[in-house]
Amino acid sequence: MKQASSILSTYASDVSGVCSALYELGGMSIMDDASGCNSTYNTHDEPRWYSMPSMVYVSALTEMQAVLGQDKYLEDEICSAAKELHPRFIAIAGTPIPMMMGTDFTGIARVIEKRSGIPTMGFATNGMRSYIVGSSMALVELAKRFCPQSELEKNYAAKKKSKKTRVNLLGVTPLDFSVVGNVEKLKSLLEENNCEVISTWAMGSTFEDLMNSYKADVNVVASSCGLELAKYFEGIYGTPYITGIPSGNAATKAFFDSLQKAFTTKKTQKPIWLQDKSVELEKSVSKKQYIVGEAVWASSMALTLRKDFGLSNLEVLCPTETTEEFLGIKGRITFYEDDYFDLLKKADLVIADPIYKYAVPSTTKFISLPHEGYSGRTYRKDIPVVMGDEFQQFYKIC
Repeated sequence: MKQASSILSTYASDVSGVCSALYELGGMSIMDDASGCNSTYNTHDEPRWYSMPSMVYVSALTEMQAVLGQDKYLEDEICSAAKELHPRFIAIAGTPIPMMMGTDFTGIARVIEKRSGIPTMGFATNGMRSYIVGSSMALVELAKRFCPQSELEKNYAAKKKSKKTRVNLLGVTPLDFSVVGNVEKLKSLLEENNCEVISTWAMGSTFEDLMNSYKADVNVVASSCGLELAKYFEGIYGTPYITGIPSGNAATKAFFDSLQKAFTTKKTQKPIWLQDKSVELEKSVSKKQYIVGEAVWASSMALTLRKDFGLSNLEVLCPTETTEEFLGIKGRITFYEDDYFDLLKKADLVIADPIYKYAVPSTTKFISLPHEGYSGRTYRKDIPVVMGDEFQQFYKIC
């Protein structure tokens, strides 16, 4: 029962991650589920649902189909819808029920592609992992299926010089960035620092923009959702990447220093929070400060909080998929509710989504930092812009 949560919430699931990553690209995404996962996604996880149309559907799996198998039914329904809607591609994502049925989404996708003539991708998501997994799978598969891969594109950026540093932003979805202006602020910061944004995977860019990704000099992993895609582009195009966001003065400086170094050396750089060799845990200090959140965002903010605000014993608690090596010595992976109740009761400062306040004693200072991928629409109006000096102002006010 350690994995059960009775008070704290859970992060948006992998199936929501698939739909979020592909939302703006003209494809048709189908959740293979009775209905619950779709309603959670469109009412809670997807802020674009009421302002931007997208072909996201649910298979409406029935009990008999779940018991007896429903591959033929699913194939027929998807092909019928595709014939009417003419999507650019089709994506099918699984949920807990098809996981228990052992549904072969890769096989179903091949059948549908052959019948419809439309590129089709099958994702063995299961609703049991976070959006990080689903978004990563979707972005990499999209690149594999559609991005140019000939020798003409390989090392394109190294061969063609530009006065500006051309970048792709990878792993950008509302589940981390929301729709409050963080994407726009990040782009403006890059433009102010002599950079040109080629594409944003996958929010605020067209499908055609994404197909120009090979033109970038450097890729920016702006959340954990973009890490596997960065590795893929490095493999096929030779594009180096950096990891982090310019959140606050110290993180902004480290971000652009890392970007410049990657551009100059043509080599991938360590995450910006791992480049400071002086960082050590102060084990003698009884009280600690914690920041809870997705690895790239929380670790980048932690860099600024340590350097600019003197929170020397600040530790990152990451509740989504990553590795200890990625987080470094001042971070740890913490999935379970019991662990948060145990750790946070010993802290003198906690920075986290408001839902985590239920695990924090009244004597502990709590700074609310809502995360769309965790509390969804509940605290959306309170999500701050945290790029550049906006984060500096946010923390000072708190």
